[in-house]
Amino acid sequence: MNASLEQRSNASVQASPDRRIQINTSPNAGEVDFSPLGDHRDDLGQDFAALDLVSVADLLRNGFVYPPHSIYRDVKIAATGFDPQQDMYEHPRFHFAFQAELAHSRPPADAISDDELLAIYNQLLCDSVKRATAGIHSPWLLQSGGKDSTTMAIALAQVRPETQCLTYLGGNEEDEVASAQLVARELGLRHQALVCDPGRAYDRYLAMVPRTPLLTADFAALSYVDLATEIYQNGGDGIIDALGSDQYFGVPLHRQDRILAILARGLRVPKSVFNSRLVSRSFRLCFALATLQMHEFERYFPGSRFSDTEVDELFGQQVAAQSRKRMETFRSDISAAASAEAVRRISLVVGESAHLAKGMYAAKAMSLRLVYPFADPRLRDWIFNDVPNDRLIGPGGVNKVLMRNYIAQHFEQLPYVMSKGCFRFDLRGLARQRFEQVHAFAMQTRALLPGAPRWLEAHHSRLDNKYFASKFYLLAMTLPWLLSRMHPGAAAAVTPDVSAVS
Repeated sequence: MNASLEQRSNASVQASPDRRIQINTSPNAGEVDFSPLGDHRDDLGQDFAALDLVSVADLLRNGFVYPPHSIYRDVKIAATGFDPQQDMYEHPRFHFAFQAELAHSRPPADAISDDELLAIYNQLLCDSVKRATAGIHSPWLLQSGGKDSTTMAIALAQVRPETQCLTYLGGNEEDEVASAQLVARELGLRHQALVCDPGRAYDRYLAMVPRTPLLTADFAALSYVDLATEIYQNGGDGIIDALGSDQYFGVPLHRQDRILAILARGLRVPKSVFNSRLVSRSFRLCFALATLQMHEFERYFPGSRFSDTEVDELFGQQVAAQSRKRMETFRSDISAAASAEAVRRISLVVGESAHLAKGMYAAKAMSLRLVYPFADPRLRDWIFNDVPNDRLIGPGGVNKVLMRNYIAQHFEQLPYVMSKGCFRFDLRGLARQRFEQVHAFAMQTRALLPGAPRWLEAHHSRLDNKYFASKFYLLAMTLPWLLSRMHPGAAAAVTPDVSAVS
C-alpha cells in the first residue's frame, strides 16, 4: 500500500510541475493570506496524492511540520527566519536576525529612566494594538493570565475597551483563571472562562477539518479550536493573540532546560523498557527515557512525541531519518549561536510555525481575523535595539523585565505571573472519550500509516499516563485531517461509524 502511495504522490508532482505555492506565515508580515491555496482539492483532483510523507513524520516526531515545508509537497511556507522573496523549494536559507549579539549597540542600563522606557513601550504597544485591530468589530483576547496577555489587556483597555477576554481552563494544575479574572475586572474588560471538555473540543475540530487549510498537531491546537469556535458562536469576528514577544525579549534557560539538554543523546532505548510495568505507569520515567532518544535541539520542542523507531513502525517503512534531516536547514544558525540561550531562541522560532499555525488554521476555518500585536515590527525593533539588556533578561534569568515593570504600574504581584504555567489540554480525557473514534480513523488511513491501529491497540491500557496520551493526541489530530484528504468529497469521512470497528 505504501509503494502505491508513493507512486500516486510522484505522479501528482509530475502532472503539476508548475504548481509551486509559497505562503508568508511570519506574524511580523501581518495577517496571513491563504488565498494562494484556493481549493487545493479541486485544483489537484485529490489532496491525498500531494501529501508529503516526511511532513507527516514531522508531525508525529515533533507536533509540527518543519518549515519551510507544509503537509503538501507543492506548498511551502515562509515562516519567521525565511525571506519570503527566496525560492523555498530550492535550497531555502534560514537566518534569524534577532539574536542578542546581532542587536545594535543597546544603551547602558542608566542611559534611560524606567518612566521614559515604560511611556515609550505603552505608546508603541497601544499603536500596534490599534493598527492590528482596525476593522475588527468584536475583538476577543485569548487571556492566559500571564505576563504577555496581561500586558496586552492593559493596552486593550486603553484603545479597545469593548474587548472580551476569554480564558481556557484546560486542567486541574492551572491557576490562571483567577489571575485573568482579576486583570479583566480591574481594567474594566469583560471576561469569560471556557472549561476544557475534550470531547466537545474534538467534535469541534472534526467539524473544522474540511475547512482547515494546512495541518499542525501542536499540543494546544484543540484548545485553540475550542476557543475559536466559542468566539464565533458568541458573535466575535476577531482574535487577539499575545504570542510573538519571546523572539526579541529572549528566552533564558532554566535548570530543567539544561538537564534535558544533557539527557538528550540520540540513543535507542528498547521498546521493552517502556512496556515494563514500572516505567509504563510513570510519566516522569517515560519522559526521561524518551529524552535520551532525542536530539538536543528537538528536545526543546514541547511535549512527548513518537520516537524515530515508532514513526518508522507507524509508516511500515523508514521515514523518520528524513524528518530529522530537515534540521540541517537550521544548522548554520545553530552552529553560529553564541550561547545555549541563543540556540533555545532558534528552537522557539522554528517551533513558532506550530505555535502560531494552530491559531492561523483555526481562524481561517472559522472565518475569523487573527492578529498578533506583539509581532509589530516597530514595537519589536524598538525593544530589540533600544531597550537596555537588563530590561530584557534580568539577573538570575528573570525574563521580560520591561513587561513585568509595565504590569507593576497597574497590579500587585499576580499569581500566574509569579508562577508560569502553560496552555494545557486534557490529553488523558481525550483518550478516554475518543479512543474508538480515533481507532476507526486509524483503520481507514492504513494505506498511509499501517502501524497506527497496532500502536493504539497495544497502548490502549496505558493512556492514563500522559506520556502515552500525548502520542494518542498526535494521532487524534493527524488522522482525521489525512482521512478527509484521502477521501475527498466524502462528507462522513471524519465521522465514522465506530460501532463497526472491532
